[in-house]
Amino acid sequence: MASSVAASISSCFHGEHLSSSRSSLFSRDTLTFSPFISSGNNSNGRKQFLVLAKRLSGLEEAMRIRREREQRTTNPTKRRTPLRRLKVSPRLPVPDHIQKPPYVSTKVLPEISSEFQIHDEEGIERMRAACHLAAKVLEYAGTLVRPSVTTNEIDKAVHQMIIDNGAYPSPLGYGGFPKSVCTSVNECMCHGIPDSRQLQDGDIINIDVTVYLNGYHGDTSKTFFCGNVDDAAKRLVKVTEECMERGIAVCKDGALFRKIGKRISEHAEKFGFGVVERFVGHGVGTVFHSEPLILHHRNEKPGSMVKGQTFTIEPILTLGTTECITWEDNWTTLTRDGSLAAQFEHTILITATGAEILTKC
Repeated sequence: MASSVAASISSCFHGEHLSSSRSSLFSRDTLTFSPFISSGNNSNGRKQFLVLAKRLSGLEEAMRIRREREQRTTNPTKRRTPLRRLKVSPRLPVPDHIQKPPYVSTKVLPEISSEFQIHDEEGIERMRAACHLAAKVLEYAGTLVRPSVTTNEIDKAVHQMIIDNGAYPSPLGYGGFPKSVCTSVNECMCHGIPDSRQLQDGDIINIDVTVYLNGYHGDTSKTFFCGNVDDAAKRLVKVTEECMERGIAVCKDGALFRKIGKRISEHAEKFGFGVVERFVGHGVGTVFHSEPLILHHRNEKPGSMVKGQTFTIEPILTLGTTECITWEDNWTTLTRDGSLAAQFEHTILITATGAEILTKC
């Protein structure tokens, strides 16, 4: 479950994006060149030619990205009905014998803990158990995704599986959140509240599962296809998962946190997708959300990873703008222009040589 960065923080860091304004750089006129190589200075001539060739290669890539953006804008594959708030059913009960996190007794949104989640061997084993359960629950939730199923039905099934395994659904009661799972459909970036809306053929849906087991949280999410999904949505979802994987790949003891955002941004930009800055990864363990906050866009945030540390990487990519609006429920957050958004998330454990993905089945 993503944390939200305060505007004062997110405005300080940004990814690099190609300008959408027309300029001579993006002109469709045929490009011609005649590199002059003087017979008296072949070495300098070759260098000039190589520089020009590199510039043309970069220009071709920029033009390819622009063409893809124009194609998505001018040739929409399917008209989607904008999301609207429907009926939210009452909160589901949790048996008394199940251990509950401390925030359940209040509707106040907890502060982000400054305590990094670094574990001893016993803590690591408990994290593995919580994360494994979260992964199994998410896998099961994905099998429920099909046209006509409501997000409320998915919430009910997820809730039951979690309590059947002696765990608590971490989102339930977190800052007053009324459900046991987040279900974010189409243009919903994150924190969608399950309701009576039926999934439609062609939808994409992110399901975000967090469980609290034996005093430890395991947090993971994935974007699923509902029925026949168009190519633009498939590409967005594929690249979003690849961005998460590339972010994880740079992690190890001593690595800089900012490398995660750099690697994610580089890959997203190749396909012309936006990386949402407002929502971030976070430390997770005995507390739900803690430092370090993991920025998924290019940034200069200081800090490095430590062996035994656990945190999430959970980029959100969009087909259009990365600007967002939040409904009056103070949770459901949509892209401002109604374009699709996708997200993937894993909880990872930092090791001496890399990162162990804890939320993998």
